[in-house]
Amino acid sequence: MSKHKTSKKKHFDPSKGIHHGHKARKRFGQNFLTDEDIIERIVRAIAPKVGDNILEIGPGLGAITEPVAELTDVLNVVELDKDLAERLKTHPFMGPKLNIYQADALKFDFNQVVREDKKLKVFGNLPYNISTPLLFHLFDYLDNIENMHFMLQKEVVNRMCAAPNTKAFGRLSVMTQYYCRTVPVTDVPPSSFVPPPKVDSAVIRLIPKEHDARNQVSPAMLNTVCLEAFNQRRKTLRNSLQNIISVEQLQALGIDATVRAENLSLEDYISIAQWYEKNKSESQAK
Repeated sequence: MSKHKTSKKKHFDPSKGIHHGHKARKRFGQNFLTDEDIIERIVRAIAPKVGDNILEIGPGLGAITEPVAELTDVLNVVELDKDLAERLKTHPFMGPKLNIYQADALKFDFNQVVREDKKLKVFGNLPYNISTPLLFHLFDYLDNIENMHFMLQKEVVNRMCAAPNTKAFGRLSVMTQYYCRTVPVTDVPPSSFVPPPKVDSAVIRLIPKEHDARNQVSPAMLNTVCLEAFNQRRKTLRNSLQNIISVEQLQALGIDATVRAENLSLEDYISIAQWYEKNKSESQAK
């Protein structure tokens, strides 16, 4: 621990948000991880090894990049910040191991790094301002992904992992759990970053479900049902879903129209979305 404190004092000025000579940029949502214990836990969860097809989103100053690179032979990274991308290219140890894509991860085609012999392992400390849309972007590539490990705002992780009948259960819970199994890894306090964010963070492991399990219904249709259901989450389904499905039709699916959106299971939402997909044109005509 004393080693961590010494390096912390040497390499950054917390009052200015400067770490290793680089000033954190708010427009990129930059907060640099400096806690060695947390870094070790994350690397252990990722479990990188030689031969892996592995990609990091937003390597920043390389806090997680470096220990991962030590354990593998090639590491793909996607970094938006041009200055940080240049620093990585000239890194004496990591540079030769890195395939660096200076790009916006929200627009990045992850098929560029797909290999026929190895599914992709993805990890990163995701900026809070793009975390949800980036997750939905990655869901399009799940056939080629083995697992994902992300550091996110703790509230977001709680929502992703939430079970029915809890206040945290919502659209993000349903959509994430439709695609992946969710496993909380570790909590990360603000003091672990430079500059410290104003929120707690947490690391989550996402394991894509089998292809058939996440292709039972159109994602757009499932998302539409979730938006309707959770838009006025204090209302019962009788009211919140009235534009999509009738009370009688809910009952036919074995769903109680007097409960609220948070009381349904993932399977219930899939059933409603499947029904809506088959009967959408008829429902809109009415």
